[in-house]
Amino acid sequence: MKVFSAALLAVVLAAPASAQRPKFDFDTTTPQGRLLQQAGTETDEARKQALFEGFVKTFPKHGGTAWAYSQLQPIYLKNQQWDSSIAAAVTALELDPANSLVAYNALQGCEKKSDVSCVKDWSARTVEAARKMLGIAKPADGKEAEEWAREIDYAKQVIIRCEYSLYAMALQTADPAAIVDLGSTLFDRHPESQYIPQVAGRYVAALQQTGQKEKAVEAAEKVVAMDKTNEDMLVVAADGNLQSKKDLAKVIQYSDQLIAAMQSKPAPQGVDPAAWDKKKTTLTGLGHWMKGMAYQETKNFEETDKSFREALPFIAGNNDLLAPAYFFIGVANHSMSRAAKNPKLRAEAARFTELCTKIAGPYQQSCVKNLSAIKLGK
Repeated sequence: MKVFSAALLAVVLAAPASAQRPKFDFDTTTPQGRLLQQAGTETDEARKQALFEGFVKTFPKHGGTAWAYSQLQPIYLKNQQWDSSIAAAVTALELDPANSLVAYNALQGCEKKSDVSCVKDWSARTVEAARKMLGIAKPADGKEAEEWAREIDYAKQVIIRCEYSLYAMALQTADPAAIVDLGSTLFDRHPESQYIPQVAGRYVAALQQTGQKEKAVEAAEKVVAMDKTNEDMLVVAADGNLQSKKDLAKVIQYSDQLIAAMQSKPAPQGVDPAAWDKKKTTLTGLGHWMKGMAYQETKNFEETDKSFREALPFIAGNNDLLAPAYFFIGVANHSMSRAAKNPKLRAEAARFTELCTKIAGPYQQSCVKNLSAIKLGK
């Protein structure tokens, strides 16, 4: 009686060794073993497919059936038979729940179909199969232990690949609802994923587009916890807390982190240095400006004055930021002058308030009134 182990036949047939486990023996004295051997060594792809399909149909519960499906799937994928690859995985996982290879092949079919719900489903199933593999104890037999080690390594890699699948699909789709769905799935399933900071900008923008502003801020804060130099997410986190006024201390914290990041962070790879310098100037000014807005909410006039003055060189020409900066510097200096009876502070209040009166917009009329009051000594 001639018997081949699954691991040995995998080598003979040039199958992916990293995804094979010795779960059965190929006994070539049996009809099943001979059919598997014939199918595995067949060089004509159409004939190979027919032989393996005949095997799984005739012997649906055989120990080699899951392996047979794993040999069919590459053919299905090559021939763009995505649904056949997925259907094969469903049956194979019933027989071998830890077979992350067949699950991953199904996921590839979903990706090729650009089917968001399918990718979500099979990325989860693939991770589940991989984690089951990671839970299998190391065999005592030396050769089996080597095969087990390769399977463990494959399972770890495929989990990361499933994270990437959600990320990549979120990049490919233009539908904000789908981006939110995929991004939320990645955040929920893999909260430490290396791909979260990379997809964060697109995900947060989609949340904002779909009216989920609070969730967008929460997502930005999660990313900032992972990457304290992510300037785009720092802006969202700081501005979100400033708009809601729920936690002004966070506004100051995130603004300080933003300013620090812009001072030390080099231009990302592929970004034009001039464009990066412009962004650094804009965001540095915005960081100081948001701090000023937070401090004025709490009537901390000294810090309000300091923060807005630090913002001024960076926000020159941006009247949307300059007008409130001038207005609140004027208010802060006027308030401090009244408390300290300091004419220099009153003069500063008048100077900045007058600058504000020259900018058309929502602050202009308030500045006109304030300047009149200051000149009257009120």
